[in-house]
Amino acid sequence: MTLSEENYLKAIFHLSKDFDSGVSTNAIAEKIEAKASSVTDMLKKLSEKKLVDYQKYQGVSLTGKGRKIATNIIRKHRLWEVFLVEKLGFTWDEVHDVAEQLEHIKSEKLVDELDNFLGNPTIDPHGDPIPDKEGNLAATHNTLLSELKTGEKCVCIGVKDSSSEFLKYLDKNDISLGRKIRVLNKETFDGSMRIRMKKNEFTISQQIASNLYVKKQ
Repeated sequence: MTLSEENYLKAIFHLSKDFDSGVSTNAIAEKIEAKASSVTDMLKKLSEKKLVDYQKYQGVSLTGKGRKIATNIIRKHRLWEVFLVEKLGFTWDEVHDVAEQLEHIKSEKLVDELDNFLGNPTIDPHGDPIPDKEGNLAATHNTLLSELKTGEKCVCIGVKDSSSEFLKYLDKNDISLGRKIRVLNKETFDGSMRIRMKKNEFTISQQIASNLYVKKQ
């Protein structure tokens, strides 16, 4: 497996959550910032290796073998993110690019030892579930802060947008995993929210609220 092939499998895995049938070539091209023609060529190669089921104009899906490889890459990525944050003091907006490089390390023993060293974590610093060694991913039912009503309470359990810019915004406003939030008011006009955390009150936009996963309390 080349690094490029692994990135394609990972991208298809993530995109498949948004497609009822096969993932479109254009969606993959946008995800990995490549030309549609280059994506088509790669999908043909992955199909020949029995890693994807691909039919022109009908999208692509991972085979069992392809899914196992994809979840293994994601497992490594998220374990390295935990390591970088908990053991090396990285902030959650710094870890993604570094983990992108570390996820391609081939040693299974290293990854297994890393998992044990970290205490077999089940979520990464962004609240995303970590697949186990067999590729099993815990089922999650995610509620967005934007779905809550005035007066409801919740705790932040993850982020939908893990971009550095968004995470820096959250840090600036002291919003992090485990933070308790109460919705004081929700504007019907634009969906913005007045929220309280500890003793602080401030307003967030619908865009911000639509990128925070929470658990109602």
